[in-house]
Amino acid sequence: MNTMVNPLEVLKTISDATSMLINKTAKAVVSVRAQMSRGTGVVVSKDGYIVTCNHVLSGCSSVKVGQGEKSFIAKIVGTDPYSDIALLKADGEWTPIEMGDSEKLSVGQYVFALANPFNRQQPTATTGIVTNTNSTIRGWRATQLENVIATDAQLNPGFSGGPLIDVDGKVIGINTAYVWQRGIAIPINKVKTIADRLITGKTQQRAYLGIIANTVTIPAEIAEQAGLEQETGVMIFNVETDSPARKAGLTMGDVLIKFNGKPVTDFYDLPRLLSEDVIDKEVNLTIIRREKLLKGTITPTTHRGRED
Repeated sequence: MNTMVNPLEVLKTISDATSMLINKTAKAVVSVRAQMSRGTGVVVSKDGYIVTCNHVLSGCSSVKVGQGEKSFIAKIVGTDPYSDIALLKADGEWTPIEMGDSEKLSVGQYVFALANPFNRQQPTATTGIVTNTNSTIRGWRATQLENVIATDAQLNPGFSGGPLIDVDGKVIGINTAYVWQRGIAIPINKVKTIADRLITGKTQQRAYLGIIANTVTIPAEIAEQAGLEQETGVMIFNVETDSPARKAGLTMGDVLIKFNGKPVTDFYDLPRLLSEDVIDKEVNLTIIRREKLLKGTITPTTHRGRED
């Protein structure tokens, strides 16, 4: 005998389960109030470590975090601007969120984005599905986000720093941007690695070349003559005095096409290639100079305040 399913009962079951899920994680979602902006934070430990997005802090030395009547001044433990992650520490005893595993995500999986920018007792929420588990966003805040999660869950103002959770209520990402009608989240496995690093007082460093550059198209005849498969590279417009680029003999007009054995096809490739792994190490590079293909080496250093 076939049993008829009541669609209203199914909807009510889904609705009740969603409400229970949001309530389960509510205590771990807090407001983050900087001088000029509002965002959301995620409690990751009982003793008050809170993860949020670096861009929410707006360069402030301290911020307020809260949830309803609960409000504290939080210390900024450390930041990683390149990944847009910041770690805060607030006094008191908190309820941490349960950690998920972002390596196990799959396209089509249901997710929920939570936020609490206005210091309320309950967070707000949107829902959607994972549309890409390994996306790359170029040109966001003059940088590039790689290996991020893309969803169709809408992220409203104030959602930055809030958790992206799965149907078990486990955090699988930290929401950071809403671009091209897609919600972008930093995978929680990466966030955990960054947070552990910041707790120990270590900061993320980027290698420095000392150039001003931008993407250019390589003329077809030059690309063909040099046997190149790529159509674009990065032209150098300025080389700073006493910089690694100057010491390597790079000059204005050179087109960088390969760095450390990897193609350079776009200006936004540089932040990824200039990781701290290449600091103070001699690496190979390939350039086009006056229609000729030249190979050389360069030793990147560190330089505060610069990303190139």
